[in-house]
Amino acid sequence: MMKIGVLGLQGAVREHVRSIEENGAEAVVVKWPKQLDELDGLILPGGESTTMRRLIDRYGFMEPLRSFGESGRPMFGTCAGLILLASDIVGYDQSHLGLMNITVERNSFGRQKESFEAELFIKDIADDYNAVFIRAPHIVSVGVGTEVLAECDGRIVAARDRHYLGCSFHPELTDDHRIARYFIDMAKASKASLANS
Repeated sequence: MMKIGVLGLQGAVREHVRSIEENGAEAVVVKWPKQLDELDGLILPGGESTTMRRLIDRYGFMEPLRSFGESGRPMFGTCAGLILLASDIVGYDQSHLGLMNITVERNSFGRQKESFEAELFIKDIADDYNAVFIRAPHIVSVGVGTEVLAECDGRIVAARDRHYLGCSFHPELTDDHRIARYFIDMAKASKASLANS
């Protein structure tokens, strides 16, 4: 059985656990860096990116998270998790993990009261995905080799860079678990590839 972790420092952790389990994989709430060793993939959930970064630093997660990604095991960032993965953040001199070849802008769809839902086409995943946006960032630009998977009102809201997946919205807040399934399939492919290398 695939083991997919959800970084459990802050944010929508329980909802991601449910989505993983709905797809027949084992979900692990990650509270300590040593738990990363046992995982096939890791989700960085939505929440508040500044708070999450502070907790990542406090609990010594920064280098273990970077090492996890650099090992070839997939990582999926949603909303604040997308900001953590990005190599560049508009208006900031430094990124957080800096692993995914994208530039993001925080809160680009407005504040909490301007939350909304939109139906999206997501390449290789869904023709009719109902996405929930809450204080969402968007992807301003993607680097070479990074594939745009979805757009909303002309803004990039989902992309894949090698074994990194990111989206602006909250897939865990719906009963549609196709994005989690796509990520678990990424983890399966990565596990097979790493075993053969």
